[in-house]
Amino acid sequence: MTTSPVTGTALSAADRYGTTEAQRDLAARTRAIAEEHFAPRSLEWEETGAFPEPNLRLLADAGILGTAVPVEYGGSGGSWLDSAVVLEEIGRTCYVTAMATLGELGVQSRAIAAFGSDELKADLLPRIARGEVVCSICITEADSGSDVGSIVTRAVPVDGGYRITGGKALISRLDVVDIMLVCTRFGTGEGRGVSDVGFIVVERDRPGVEVSDGHQTLGGERLFALTLTDVFVPERNVLVGAGGFKKMINAFNGQRCMNASISIGIAQGALDAAKARATERRQFGKPIADFQGLRWMLADCAIEIEAARALVHRAAWNGGKQFPNRYDAAVAKVFANEMSLRVTDRVLQIFGGHGFLRDLPAERYLRWARYGGLGGGTPQLLRDGIATELYRERPATS
Repeated sequence: MTTSPVTGTALSAADRYGTTEAQRDLAARTRAIAEEHFAPRSLEWEETGAFPEPNLRLLADAGILGTAVPVEYGGSGGSWLDSAVVLEEIGRTCYVTAMATLGELGVQSRAIAAFGSDELKADLLPRIARGEVVCSICITEADSGSDVGSIVTRAVPVDGGYRITGGKALISRLDVVDIMLVCTRFGTGEGRGVSDVGFIVVERDRPGVEVSDGHQTLGGERLFALTLTDVFVPERNVLVGAGGFKKMINAFNGQRCMNASISIGIAQGALDAAKARATERRQFGKPIADFQGLRWMLADCAIEIEAARALVHRAAWNGGKQFPNRYDAAVAKVFANEMSLRVTDRVLQIFGGHGFLRDLPAERYLRWARYGGLGGGTPQLLRDGIATELYRERPATS
């Protein structure tokens, strides 16, 4: 008999990837907040590009934003599966808010908790749980995306810490960010690869930090560029030093599961809208939900959503409160990202000509779904990693 990493209760093989009563309650509380407060204003956040700070405040006040923060630092000490059920419910109603909460519920909070100094954890984690600190992770550069080994941002050691110079591109939340987890090279060498790559925490208000005007995205979230010019940070701000990128890869496995959870939420929201539309819309004297062709489209959507959810829950469950493994996370993310595009495309078709209109939800779900495969590892990159893992002996996960 297997034991749940969340509650310590015994689980059979049949239900080991299911959610506990506490997690179902967490999902229900999140859904209630999201439906009442996030859904009515989701189009507003898209059109204005504003950061949905009131939504994060609501989640913080409800004790949900601190799900990923350990209990000793003011959070609820939840597992990756706890974060997954929360992000699915937010993604179901508002893409911009889901992306705004991804860091607090995912890799930023958990990386600080896992790798940060005692001083960093004591300073940042309680404020993250209270919604007082917005975190951003800064990896992508103008000439490097998936190829982290080609980044040029560099932290040079000086008395008491480091001075960082470089730039980042396509970074979310920089208009409101308080701290940034910056991927950088350490030292003065001119090497390539990740042997000297790590992460360092940079406060937004440090001299030499400059944020550019943002770009509006297809989903409504805004992305920014970051310039770092001789920015001093103290030694305590090092999250993982030279060569520590390999540690962060494990954290990124969790981020991939969270990205996939948002994709599932988007698909589920689209399916819910399609079910209502198919019941209300009548053609040839009866609801279009009575036509077999449309019923089968709805059924295919449900099948794929359930499959994606099971894969994400498996990966998150196996990760517990540590980090999911590379194979589970990659399989879950690739399937969920691509599933979400298929489902939202079907849903737009079910809406018919009205699906092409901006004032009905179908086209918005399709736009929201497109980001999943662009962030956190592309399906192409992850498929290559999955194939690599196939040639290694891995422990059974099911």
